[in-house]
Amino acid sequence: MNKKFFSRLGAVVLSAALSAGALMMFAGCTTNHPEVTITYTFNGVDYAVDYVLSREDAPQTVTHFIELADAGYYNGTVIHDYSTNFLYGGGYRLVDEDGKDFDYATNNNTMKSFELSEINYFEVVRRLEEEQNFKFTQSVWERDGTRNNPKKGEGLYTVRSESTDRVHHEGGREYSHSQGALVMYYSQKNDSFTEEVVIERADGGKNNDGQALEYQRYIYHSTTSLFYTYTSPSSNSELAKTNTVFGMAKKYADQLENGLLKAIADYIDEHRSDVEDEEGASEYSFTEEQVVTLNRYEPFPGLATAGLDNSENPFATPMSAPIIIKSVKVTKY
Repeated sequence: MNKKFFSRLGAVVLSAALSAGALMMFAGCTTNHPEVTITYTFNGVDYAVDYVLSREDAPQTVTHFIELADAGYYNGTVIHDYSTNFLYGGGYRLVDEDGKDFDYATNNNTMKSFELSEINYFEVVRRLEEEQNFKFTQSVWERDGTRNNPKKGEGLYTVRSESTDRVHHEGGREYSHSQGALVMYYSQKNDSFTEEVVIERADGGKNNDGQALEYQRYIYHSTTSLFYTYTSPSSNSELAKTNTVFGMAKKYADQLENGLLKAIADYIDEHRSDVEDEEGASEYSFTEEQVVTLNRYEPFPGLATAGLDNSENPFATPMSAPIIIKSVKVTKY
């Protein structure tokens, strides 16, 4: 790596970024704490949950999430994995035999069967760009460039990890991996996959000897659209090392604990009583185990054809009463 070149190029990139940032700030378009509302539909009822994001903690992740939300990418996706501690979403839909999405208004109480269907993220974001005449912000590129232009490679529509073990924050972070945290993550990858990519640091190289661009392994810098809300009362600093906390629920008690999560608990209790045996035991669960192939749409053949799946940790997918992400709307930029 030519450090002098990267230093010069990094300075140019940083200058351009600062100029663009200055224009946006001048126009009053952005703040350090954007806000979004995620509306979940469960059992035919909508539950709006407000989140505040942190550009201080994860500027590239926040920009990426907002752009996906504005493009309508998340609308109609589902919580594909549910537990008492996590609401995982952002990468799958429930579709019937005709490929149509589950919709409570038309599909509830029908005889149709639905299955979990992974979204071809890379295909969809390119289609959204064409349809909406919009370009997603790039921060990760294939390593096909030259010393004169390391970004010559294809932009990958993925985001550099901004987890605690990847990004240094002087004075600590605003949000921890605690109850109500909004977190971006990437699916399991083959540890043996060593392909490197060019990444652009959000700090302009400040904490990297002035180098704004650097080469890193793709499997650690491949966040696409997957996110979760953490619902456990106990913090998890280990997950924060690998996953990027970029927001927090504003009204956790009102909108999640006593809103969506209570509705789920009430639904389970109601249906459990319907199937209790004479001893009072129940086998009822509103989720079903789903084993899927991972990474099959990745741009690198070494990942896409590896045949990795989640059989060791199957998704617990809500099927009898799906949790649909009806919309993700930005309410404050």
